[in-house]
Amino acid sequence: MVENSRIDALFERDRACRGAGIVLDEVAGGRAVARMKVTEEMANAHGIGHGGYVFLLADAAFSYACNSYGPVALAQGAQVTFLAPAQLGDELIAEATERTRSGRQGVYDVTVRTVAGTVVAEFRGQAVLIAGVPHSA
Repeated sequence: MVENSRIDALFERDRACRGAGIVLDEVAGGRAVARMKVTEEMANAHGIGHGGYVFLLADAAFSYACNSYGPVALAQGAQVTFLAPAQLGDELIAEATERTRSGRQGVYDVTVRTVAGTVVAEFRGQAVLIAGVPHSA
């Protein structure tokens, strides 16, 4: 887990991430790295990792990257392209990077890979800052 009291407090309230076993490895200005192991409970009808969980991991990295500056940022939109199946037992790593930030808007790219380096998905998220809403501690 990252050592930042504001981010730690935000993550503590993130029941979806905790429930999926997502761990934050790094959060810095406009960047975040998160990881998750694909468990049997995450399998779809084809016996591979459900895309919704891959999206959740990417969305979590995106969320912490765009909230790394302090003001509350929320997703305005997101797209994902699935490139390879996530296998049961895979540990996935999502790296979010800020592409641009202007005014209240930001665009972030997230690559989800296996620890072996296979790219599972590419995600692009658009964020908007909520004016006057500070993060609660």
